[in-house]
Amino acid sequence: MKECWHVFPLESFRNSLTKIVRILQQHGIAFHLSGGVTSISYGEPRLTQDIDMVVDNSAAVNGIEGLIESLKNSDFLFDETTLRNGVKNKRMFQLLDTKECLKLDIYPRELIAGELTRSESREIFTGVHLPVASLPDATVSKLIWISKGSHKNRRDVRQIISRATATELQTINELVVDLELQDLLAEVLSESDEIE
Repeated sequence: MKECWHVFPLESFRNSLTKIVRILQQHGIAFHLSGGVTSISYGEPRLTQDIDMVVDNSAAVNGIEGLIESLKNSDFLFDETTLRNGVKNKRMFQLLDTKECLKLDIYPRELIAGELTRSESREIFTGVHLPVASLPDATVSKLIWISKGSHKNRRDVRQIISRATATELQTINELVVDLELQDLLAEVLSESDEIE
C-alpha cells in the first residue's frame, strides 16, 4: 500500500485493521474494505481519516451475540443498541478504536448485489493482504454515493477508471446501466481534475 494514504500514523491503521479482521474472522463474517482504501488501492494516494468496511449481513445477524461479546472485550467503543439496529436494518454503524483513536464505519449490507463475492485480495500494508471491493464495484459504489450528494468521490472515480482494464470497464458499464447511473458516470468523466 502506498505510504501516504493516511492522516493517522500508518501503524494505527494496521493495528485497528488487525483487531477488527481478527474479530470478524473469528465469527465467520465475510467482509471487504471499501471507501478511501479503494481509492488509494486503485487510484492515487490521498488522505483518509477512517476505515470503511462492508460486512455480510446474514453472517452478522447469525453471529451478532458473539460479535458483540468480542467487541466488548476489545479496544473498540460502540453503542450496542446502534450496532444491533444497524445489523437488523442493514444500516451503517461505527466503532471507535480507543487505543488508536481511529473510527471504523461498518456497513452490514452490500451496496451492489454480490459485491462481497467479487472482492479482490490486495496488499494493504507490506505483507498484509486483505479483501477489498473490486475495481468495478468500488467505482460504481462511489457513483452511488455521488448520486446521494457526496462530491468527494468524483475525482476518485476518474482516477480509478483511468487504471481499469478493458474487462473492468465492461463490468462498470454493465453495472451503471443496470443501476441507471450511465449519465452520472459520463458527467463525472467529463470533469477536469485541473484547478482553475
